[in-house]
Amino acid sequence: MNAPKFTSSSVSLHNEFKTRVNNYFQKAGIPPTGNTGLHLKAVMFLLCYIAVYINVVFFTPTSWIAISECILLGLLTAAVGFNVMHDGGHGSFSKSKLLNKLAAMSLDFMGASSYMWNTKHNVVHHAYTNIDGVDDDINAGALLRLCETQKYYKAHRFQYLYVWLLYSQLYVFWVFYTDYKKYFTGKISDMPIPKLSLSDHIIFWSSKVMHLIFFIILPIFYCGLVPWFIGFMIYGSVSGLVLSTVFQLAHTVEETVFPEAIQPENKIEDEWALHQLKTTANFATHNRLVTWYVGGLNFQIEHHLFPKISHIHYPAINRIVRATCKELNVVYIEHPKVSQAIASHIAHLKRMGRVA
Repeated sequence: MNAPKFTSSSVSLHNEFKTRVNNYFQKAGIPPTGNTGLHLKAVMFLLCYIAVYINVVFFTPTSWIAISECILLGLLTAAVGFNVMHDGGHGSFSKSKLLNKLAAMSLDFMGASSYMWNTKHNVVHHAYTNIDGVDDDINAGALLRLCETQKYYKAHRFQYLYVWLLYSQLYVFWVFYTDYKKYFTGKISDMPIPKLSLSDHIIFWSSKVMHLIFFIILPIFYCGLVPWFIGFMIYGSVSGLVLSTVFQLAHTVEETVFPEAIQPENKIEDEWALHQLKTTANFATHNRLVTWYVGGLNFQIEHHLFPKISHIHYPAINRIVRATCKELNVVYIEHPKVSQAIASHIAHLKRMGRVA
């Protein structure tokens, strides 16, 4: 489908949010990008990632230590994605464009394409959140039914059970299939990908070759085929499960909606900011450990309204956004705990798994 348009409003909710948040940064005298604390955390995660990789591949510890390190490597992969790549991809990691580019390219080092992610996430998902046929994040083909407009299959009645296996394979599937599908078809769902430059092509293929060397060839050479396969699947499954779960808790829960464009105008009923509020949910925003590990993505509402602001500022602007929503009597969805968000996601999957 063609990308729909959003309704214009004489009194813009988005402008109201921007005015109040901009006033906060002006009064505080701080930039909206990352600070030293974020950069130190990024360095820590990256160094730990490299250290664990070197030890498990080149020093081959005993089985139980190797398995533990593969689990840790999966957790670190997700952590780098949440805290380094994500901010870098949105241009909020640093005031430096070069540092933002390097932070975003941490994804390329880990085997996935930052170019494809940028188009899928920044261009499509953030603009057209939860719109079936446009937002690729809710398109799992016949495997999952995430909204009422998607076709129902009998197997969907069990999707709340088997979904965790699918989530665990997200990262492996992403690296070895979906990036290539997007590259060769030139599309994300039905949305065309901007034409890649020569440097984009070089980065895409060189990063894939580098990942092949560091995560397949060298581990097999030093550890053996079977130990590599077991370790790689543990590492990939942990990172996939964590990445998938965090992103799904933000949009596919009981309380969020999946708007359909009004035809033939192909227009969404709400203005863009209200659409984001209705399709996005926060979780565990008072849990500092969760916030630290997931790079503030539990403040998903603030992230969607202000994607170019670093996640380190989300707790502060959360108070502004929440107060504005209360004052203007508009929806604001939040689950106090991770467990409640997971329960809501499961309930949504169960409802979508019933006969339409």
